[in-house]
Amino acid sequence: MPIDGLTIIGESINDSVPSTQGLFETGDIEGLRALARMQDERGATYIDVNVGQRPAEFLAEMIREVQSVTTRPLSIDTPDPAMAEAGLKAYDLERAGGKPPVLNSISPLRPEMFELYSVQPFLPMLMVSERVEGGRGKPNMTGEETVDTAKQLLATAAGKGIRPDQCIIDPAISPIGSDSEGHLPRIMETMRRIHDDANCAGVHMSVGLTNFTVMLPPKRPDGSPVKSALENGFLTLATPLGLDHVIGSVKRKYAILVDGDPALECVRDCLALAGFDSIMRVQEFYST
Repeated sequence: MPIDGLTIIGESINDSVPSTQGLFETGDIEGLRALARMQDERGATYIDVNVGQRPAEFLAEMIREVQSVTTRPLSIDTPDPAMAEAGLKAYDLERAGGKPPVLNSISPLRPEMFELYSVQPFLPMLMVSERVEGGRGKPNMTGEETVDTAKQLLATAAGKGIRPDQCIIDPAISPIGSDSEGHLPRIMETMRRIHDDANCAGVHMSVGLTNFTVMLPPKRPDGSPVKSALENGFLTLATPLGLDHVIGSVKRKYAILVDGDPALECVRDCLALAGFDSIMRVQEFYST
């Protein structure tokens, strides 16, 4: 069944998508506008804008171009503070019906991005998959480490007047087909702990859902879908734990799966397995 309350941040205007990168390279502004319109018409709540490593003014111009054809609020997607500032300055709050943009992404390695709140209020996307230890970035490998990072960033946001219900936590999903380090259990534990913590009440959670099935074939040998099925298996387990946003495709039909569904059982098995056994379980799913 469809997933009520799931906010879709449309992912198509992103430099990591080869076809979109081609539009950027050739200056096909109408093609980029068409992507924005398509995502608007298909129900994206936000439209992500990620231009990769290009000049800050290029991102600002893309913000203006996208807003020329949609009134949906945007997700300004860059780890570069200068680019983020240019995008926030270009953002037309009135055009978006007074809805602030999402700023994706702020991490413990980039706390200075909170200072941009004075340029244009935003909803911060908090990347909590890494922490600062000994002055250097270090990946979080457990749910406890990830939750600790989330709480630190929420505290920093609170110091800027940003409430938990204005924040979106992203624990960084990993490809299920190559997850030998147990990131799927880490993500689930993180969401469960945050969901059950009264001090985090109201906070939102998100993942870049397409990353979950990256490099997997789109279909099984019998023609049945692989990517959308496994993504729905993940969503079936994650939404009860508080996942209410995804950066994803408006072309997908996200849905809750019923018990016994092969994709759901595959994701459940991967949660229980470790290392190479988890990878082999995914291969078994898409090869049969």
